[in-house]
Amino acid sequence: MFNENIKKIRKEKGLSQEELAVKLNVVRQTISKWEKGLSVPDADLLISLSEILETPVSILLGKDMEAKEYVSDKNEIAEQLSRINFQLSERTLRNRHMWNIIKIILITIVIITIIIMLLSAAG
Repeated sequence: MFNENIKKIRKEKGLSQEELAVKLNVVRQTISKWEKGLSVPDADLLISLSEILETPVSILLGKDMEAKEYVSDKNEIAEQLSRINFQLSERTLRNRHMWNIIKIILITIVIITIIIMLLSAAG
C-alpha cells in the first residue's frame, strides 16, 4: 500500500523520482525501491516525505484517503514502518523459498535427463 501511495502522490504532485530524491537528500534508487515495495523509509524520512508531498503520514502508510485520524506520533509511525518491514521480509522469504523449490525441480529434471541419455547410450 505504501509503495502505491507514494508513487501515486508523487506523480500527482508532478515530481519525478529524481526530483523527490533531491528534496529528501537521498539517491533516486531509494525512491525507486520504496515505490517497488522493496524497502521503506525510516520514521524521520517518512515525516520529511510527508511534508514534501503535503500528505499526512497516515495516508502514505495506507489509511483511507477519507480517514480523519492522522498519524503524527513518531512511535506510532515507527510501529507502522516496522509492520511494513516485517511484511516485506515475509514476502522476500516466501519468494526465496519458491525460487529454491524451482531450482531443485530444474536440477532434478536435468539429472533425470542425463541419466536417461546415459542409459539409452549404453543400451
